[in-house]
Amino acid sequence: MFDNSLIRQKMSSNQYFFTSKLMHWNEHANHRDMPWKGEKDPYKIWLSEVILQQTRVEQGWAYYNRFIKKYPNIKKLAAAKDTDVFKLWEGLGYYSRCRNLLYTARLITEKNNGIFPVTYQEVINLKGVGSYTAAAITSFAYNAPHAVVDGNVSRVLSRVFGIATPIDSTKGKKEFEAKADALLDKKQPALYNQALMDLGATICKPRSPLCEDCPFMKNCKAFVTESQHLFPIKEKQLKIKNRRLHYFIVETKDGYWIRKRMENDIWQQLHEFVLIETDISVDLKSLKKTKAFQSLFPANQEINEEFEKVTQQLTHQAIHASFYKVFLDKWHPGADFFNVSIKQMQKLAFPKLLAAFIKNYLRP
Repeated sequence: MFDNSLIRQKMSSNQYFFTSKLMHWNEHANHRDMPWKGEKDPYKIWLSEVILQQTRVEQGWAYYNRFIKKYPNIKKLAAAKDTDVFKLWEGLGYYSRCRNLLYTARLITEKNNGIFPVTYQEVINLKGVGSYTAAAITSFAYNAPHAVVDGNVSRVLSRVFGIATPIDSTKGKKEFEAKADALLDKKQPALYNQALMDLGATICKPRSPLCEDCPFMKNCKAFVTESQHLFPIKEKQLKIKNRRLHYFIVETKDGYWIRKRMENDIWQQLHEFVLIETDISVDLKSLKKTKAFQSLFPANQEINEEFEKVTQQLTHQAIHASFYKVFLDKWHPGADFFNVSIKQMQKLAFPKLLAAFIKNYLRP
């Protein structure tokens, strides 16, 4: 049960109004359940926050449980093989998060004997940790008075207080952080932060918000003016880049030929088949005439099987993938290629669309 007397201490009337209503809703109407909710172990909180970066709770939940089961503490994670961790992460996307997770686990294990940092400044200095994640870890693990500002929080504040400053601007980021900090219940920051995020996730949703169930309905400027759909305001429109990837599943008597992507690009450190990327959409006949194709195969190379095209939407890119099966007696690829059996392939991490292809079309 939240302590109303604590909320009254050293709070403005505006802050008291907001916080008291939020905490009352949290106690009586917030039924959102998550495996890390109420967790005090900073390692588990950090892991959950990294997984939830760019990932919905519904998807991240299962990944979190699998990670905790296999790597129950930071030393276990630090000692893991890269390939095992990437395989466990497979399908979550944004693989830089996985690389940062491993790097940080090993750094903390080596430099601090596996003891997670305590202060906000120490935590924010960790690789892949920004102001939101640092505030979440320190407030939830140590009850430190740092306001958490994620998309859910920004949406609630922008609607309730009618804040028209774009959330994706430098000015907007500072304004929302200042507003969140001014409203924070500094005596119960962990409980308050979780309650505000839960309200945004379950009631003040991006589309079709459940305004009738919101504790701020009568005082919400967006609701009163029927402008919920306008908030929060963004100044930048997301530009999507279309990429056309043509994968050749090359099989010889030695097995299937794959490589690890090491370029500074999407899916770094994940595996892939032989790839040709084109600037425009082309059919197989045109693809065979390209220098890229002819550097890999004879011009008259037979394509043994052509599969259905697949599209995958990333945040800033739309991937249009084609798949072709090629049987060769001998092949001399670049030095970065190696051959594997399907069973070996299934132990390696691939991008989501390639992992799905392997599952659907390749059999041991």
